[in-house]
Amino acid sequence: MTEHTQGQLEIIKRGCNELLVEEELKQRLSTGRPLRIKAGFDPTAPDLHLGHTVLLNKMRQLQDLGHHILFLIGDFTGMIGDPSGKNITRPTLTREQVAENAISYTHQVFKILRSDQTEVVFNSTWMDKLNATDLIKLAATHTVARMLERDDFGKRYQSNQPIAIHELLYPLIQAYDSVMLKADIELGGTDQKFNLLMGRELQKHFGQPPQCILTMPLLEGLDGANKMSKSMGNYIGIAESAEEIFGKLMSVSDELMWRYIELLSFESLGTIRLWKQEVEQGLNPRDIKVKFAKEIVARFHSERDAETALTNFEARFRHGAQPDDIPEKNLHAEGDGLPIAKILKQAGLTASTTEALRMIEQGGVKLNGEKVSDKNLKVSRGETAVVQVGKRKFSRVIIL
Repeated sequence: MTEHTQGQLEIIKRGCNELLVEEELKQRLSTGRPLRIKAGFDPTAPDLHLGHTVLLNKMRQLQDLGHHILFLIGDFTGMIGDPSGKNITRPTLTREQVAENAISYTHQVFKILRSDQTEVVFNSTWMDKLNATDLIKLAATHTVARMLERDDFGKRYQSNQPIAIHELLYPLIQAYDSVMLKADIELGGTDQKFNLLMGRELQKHFGQPPQCILTMPLLEGLDGANKMSKSMGNYIGIAESAEEIFGKLMSVSDELMWRYIELLSFESLGTIRLWKQEVEQGLNPRDIKVKFAKEIVARFHSERDAETALTNFEARFRHGAQPDDIPEKNLHAEGDGLPIAKILKQAGLTASTTEALRMIEQGGVKLNGEKVSDKNLKVSRGETAVVQVGKRKFSRVIIL
């Protein structure tokens, strides 16, 4: 293996969970031709978060190595809904919903990928042309027993939960995409391994060299425990404001910071190794976190926005200043005033009054910059006050 091939392989494997089959990839890299790199995204939601960008970052790295990127928007499969990791059937989307989400996707992904070097493809291009006979022939290439080897299908079958026929078609259609695109490598999350392997098998069936598979880990959310997800509330959206992205990244634990840097930063492996050495020698991890947060903000906004976000962050959290853009809420008093716990809930700073009372007990609530310790405190009718929960949640409330 040449030094050039070895260097490419090191970059390709960076942060990945599994590479199948490495020897096959070495052979393809040694030919010197640009490889066809496929990654599919079902536009089932209009906004992307940093968890989605793990794959996009790897695609950009491969793009920088000179390989051909196939950004597949699964507008056809999006109407089916990938059941991967789910124990229930997903609701399907209309073609109009999928099309609208796809437009949002393409605007966002080119903050990472080079638009002039990325081929955007839609699997409806070929799937809409298949007739019933074609689809039945495709279904005939695999058995139900083979499909039940997929973990989530197997569990649902064993627990007598329903599995719709259309769900069994999803892995086959994703695999057929690889055939139509003649993919050399397909990228996906660890929860997509079964589908990616299906692509290898179907390519063999159609007489093509089987694609190599690169699985990427699922990024943990801000809680450090669960997969980053909007439904979990532990996400960082790439369309969020510069200040919000910066603040959320600075809230990540020192341990989780390295995980984020490995999967999301474009800094070289050598630079990251140097950063780790500096921390081991006594550098405050916060200094590395600032560099990383600025990089991510600059990627999705601008370098100027990153500098402003840092300045505002330090003013707000180091010196106790309040942000300039505090949202305002008009709240209606009960009698002569409104209890602080209800203010926090109605202002959207806590999910419930129970959570509000808990935050007061923990010393995490401020009213006009002063810590609140009295759970029975009321804000009088006619007053305007700034309430704060934790370090980043503010609201200016007007009690009517």
